Amino acid sequence: MKALLLPMAMPNQNEREKQEFISQLNNLREMYKDTAEFLDPVAVGEPVDNNADAVVFIQLIGTAFGAKQELNKIKLPIIVLTSQFGTVEMWDWEIVSFLREETDLTVFSPYNTELARVIMRALAAKRDMHKGMRFLMFQDSPGEGVQAGIFKRFYWWEKECTDLIESRFGIKIEYRSYKELNINAQRISDEVADKASSGWDIPCQDVSPERFRKAVKLYLAIKEVIAEIGEVHGVGANCLNESFNSETTPCLAWNILFEKDNILWVCEGDTVTLVSKFIVYSALKQPLLMTNIYPFLVGMAALKHEKIDEFPDVMDSDDCALGVHCAYFGMAPQSFCSRWILRPKVLEIVEKDSLMVDCEFEPGPVTLAKIHPNMKKMIIIESVIEEYVQYPGSDCRNGALIRFKNNNGHQVMQSLCSHHALIIKGNSVPQLQLLAEIYGFETEVL
Repeated sequence: MKALLLPMAMPNQNEREKQEFISQLNNLREMYKDTAEFLDPVAVGEPVDNNADAVVFIQLIGTAFGAKQELNKIKLPIIVLTSQFGTVEMWDWEIVSFLREETDLTVFSPYNTELARVIMRALAAKRDMHKGMRFLMFQDSPGEGVQAGIFKRFYWWEKECTDLIESRFGIKIEYRSYKELNINAQRISDEVADKASSGWDIPCQDVSPERFRKAVKLYLAIKEVIAEIGEVHGVGANCLNESFNSETTPCLAWNILFEKDNILWVCEGDTVTLVSKFIVYSALKQPLLMTNIYPFLVGMAALKHEKIDEFPDVMDSDDCALGVHCAYFGMAPQSFCSRWILRPKVLEIVEKDSLMVDCEFEPGPVTLAKIHPNMKKMIIIESVIEEYVQYPGSDCRNGALIRFKNNNGHQVMQSLCSHHALIIKGNSVPQLQLLAEIYGFETEVL
């Protein structure tokens, strides 16, 4: 996916300015060739190519101040890339302020190339989503299952949620039977599974060949469905609540699908998280995963679920949470992680031969994020992974100790819109605010 950018020249350029414009255009075409295609340039007031995702001002001159009427005819977002380094030039801040405050334009003025690429990738992803991009979900009877008392509360099971996601972003969620998928997986021979996985480098601990083979067969069965549907950009399954339909879990499959095919994944059939993950990752290209967030302020409601007696004894505990999913930090592909091991299952609700991923990001800054179920808002929480904590014999064998960076645990409690959250490596607030503006989300930064 590449953004289609329309270079636009200011009115009344002199010869020097025309030559500088051409030179800057050639410079930007080379610099951003991995993320953008620059169309043939036009001048302010000339017709705009309807295929463009944005107009790019690669040179600003004072004639902009007198072109307000013509500028207001532009209905596409504006990106200002006027420096030789592919960013906004500081001499242009006056004109940028004019464009933002005195015209109807939406103006992005990235001050580093990372932010510029985030803008371009977000524009391209938004365009391609609205062309009917497909996502795949395996489930049968979503809410009824081994933990119906919990799962039937989730919005993502409802038809209203699916309809809202599809209409808001223009995508299509393809649903297939999880039961049928697993029946087909069991039909795959041991020889085919062993041959398919012969070159995989998968760190395992206490995983028998039989257990591993079942996980490989599930991966191969998922690949067959993807081949039948065609290109998909994300896949998930109702893997916990309908675990009785499978001899294993799809954790290994999600890892291989991402590492080999760049297909994103989600657990528990959570389509809101899947769309959130695609929107964030397609723009930021930063390692991320989904986990359950258990703020210490929740108290026994969280402790009982994870079968632990107490939270870690830390300073300012009201501003802390555990990040735990399926007994470990969460499911992420190997390339995202500083530590990654495939282990036997821990949770009682999955079948005996199931597998789970024990992985870690390096301790340090992270950003929690999630699109609100109303699809109009993004919640962003600046945080830090301080360390990992272990509770032997519990459902938290290796969880992340997360601290809300701004010491605002009580405010976070009032703003969380789901127990599922994305954890993104690094401080990604500026990038998330940019992509939120592109998608039309309000943001709440905590």
